[in-house]
Amino acid sequence: MGVDGGTGRGRAAKGDRAPAPEVWGWSLTVTESVSRRVRRVVVKVGTGVVARPDGGLALGRMGALVEQIHALQADSLEVLLVSSGAVGLGARQLGFARRPEGVVDRQACAAAGQGALMAFYDGLFRRLGTRSAQVLLTESDFHFRARFNNLTATLERLLKLGAVPILNENDALSTAELAMAHGPERGGVFGDNDRLSALVASYLSADLLVLLTNVDGVYTRPPTEPGAQRIQHWTEQVDFVEGAASTLGRGGMGSKIDAARLAARRGVHTVIASGDTPNVLPRLVVGEPLGTTFAATSDPLSRRKAWLAFATAPAGSLHVNAGAHAALLTRGASLLAVGVESFDGAVAEGAVVRVVHDGTEFARGVLSHAPGSPPSDRRPLIHRDDLVLV
Repeated sequence: MGVDGGTGRGRAAKGDRAPAPEVWGWSLTVTESVSRRVRRVVVKVGTGVVARPDGGLALGRMGALVEQIHALQADSLEVLLVSSGAVGLGARQLGFARRPEGVVDRQACAAAGQGALMAFYDGLFRRLGTRSAQVLLTESDFHFRARFNNLTATLERLLKLGAVPILNENDALSTAELAMAHGPERGGVFGDNDRLSALVASYLSADLLVLLTNVDGVYTRPPTEPGAQRIQHWTEQVDFVEGAASTLGRGGMGSKIDAARLAARRGVHTVIASGDTPNVLPRLVVGEPLGTTFAATSDPLSRRKAWLAFATAPAGSLHVNAGAHAALLTRGASLLAVGVESFDGAVAEGAVVRVVHDGTEFARGVLSHAPGSPPSDRRPLIHRDDLVLV
């Protein structure tokens, strides 16, 4: 494939038949792995990639990133870019020494920084003859089905027209996502661009999600600590200790892992890698073992159940007993009223609710009727087809 991001790796000829590394169970040549496996890629770049420590734009890294995306497009791949950095850039423009804590201050910084960030991206892409398009999102774009369908239709059309959609949270208007950064609970659809990129990759049926950060993958503990080791292939049994998020960014490594696991449940291979790695995108597309890989599940969630699990803001919670908990987990049963000990929130017919046991949400579903219905109503509260484990 054609690769020339100014990083000195040169081009691989179209007829190159060198074997590609088996990273995700692939056993194909370089050319075949591109043509058969990866056709659509979602790339998320964190603030630590697009910005310098002082908040200014990292021009070299951004230029290399745009060149790599252009190279992928030249090989007929579709690329969507999810970019952080607007709040950090705006903070610098407005005179903040570090990322502000107040929601209103963050909104002001987002408004100041988003235009400058997009203008820079657009200028770089135009120099290479590539079109870009800004798409700003809030959680309601995912929660409401009509808006969600419009969003996916718009993104699909942009890709067919050869544009690179550049997505970001609409932080200047939305308080939900910014406020979520202050609390331990994720009450909405997404709380950072890591999760946003996973949702986009999931619902647009991407083949690969790449989360670019300022470290070369997931480590067993913060990379600066003695004994830290990079995890090449993520499993649920790995020993992982999360460090702190950056001063300019919002999502730490835990956020990226959650996003990668989300995408994997929808059948999207995911890699967490360093934005400083030369030609990282073309190398990942052909299966080179960089960063930390999260293999897609062989039994992905359906589009509807993925929407229910990851793209809804629950109206309330049902607290169930041990018997109901076991039945839902092990037998794939429907939830009956007898298994509910208590409920809270706006739990009306048709509402999306959390299903909780011992204080932990383990499932999510759509109510077929309100919990307080007459005892003669023997319908399940949540039918198994409207319930998903989370």
